[in-house]
Amino acid sequence: MTLHASLLQAVRLLEDAAIAAPRLTAEVLLAHAVHCQRVYLYAHPERELTDGEWLHFGRYLHERLLGKPTQYITGRQEFYGREFRVTPDVLIPRPETEYVVEAALQRLRPGMRLLDVGCGSGALAVTLQLETGAEAWASDISPAAAAVAAGNAQRLGAPVRVVACDLMDAIAPASIDLIVSNPPYVPLTQREGLQREVRDWEPHVALFGGQTGLEIYRRIVAGAPRVLRPGGWLVMELGFGCSDAVAEMLAAWSESRIEPDLAGIPRVIAAR
Repeated sequence: MTLHASLLQAVRLLEDAAIAAPRLTAEVLLAHAVHCQRVYLYAHPERELTDGEWLHFGRYLHERLLGKPTQYITGRQEFYGREFRVTPDVLIPRPETEYVVEAALQRLRPGMRLLDVGCGSGALAVTLQLETGAEAWASDISPAAAAVAAGNAQRLGAPVRVVACDLMDAIAPASIDLIVSNPPYVPLTQREGLQREVRDWEPHVALFGGQTGLEIYRRIVAGAPRVLRPGGWLVMELGFGCSDAVAEMLAAWSESRIEPDLAGIPRVIAAR
């Protein structure tokens, strides 16, 4: 079976199963099976797959047809121009979370210390450390997620200190200048309405923020003043429809601002 024929067959299978972006998905999975870049598939369409490559490609397609996200099959996801390793122990980094990076970069200054609360893959902490050189810490309640974050930090050359703890419990008082977080914010009442790739595969501890989706926001807002230095910042991603409720939690802070994404949707809140 040639690369060209394999790709066409995979696209048809994915289309018939109503898998999103069938051609892109087929390209990524085939390139992963052959250990090449996607452009290679079109530069060498006549190249035949080995038996081992064909077996791997078939397994990857089968997993995707069962709903397993492509990123968990390949074990990687790009974020802010860098490749992060991901496993089912961590949430897959989304492009909208890059708005948290942008908001934090506006407020980070030389010599500051930052903390990524609920770090998952470590995408925020690693990115901000590499972009600014700041001293970076990251925490996650899941030891498995903390291990993934530590691995990404080491592989990408970012000296991030990763701790396994509940939110900020292990962080010293008045030791942090800026907290970033993409907290769990999906209400449990919306569980059945999620895409199966999200509902059935991504870690629930990183997805759901209680019945209303606001539980972890409340806990972060309540705990942040203990670890922040005077004038410190809290920057969080906002779930859909929760901006007013989170802004109300931060009403007593000296400064608070909601920043929208390019579509005008409230995406980040930054408070001082």
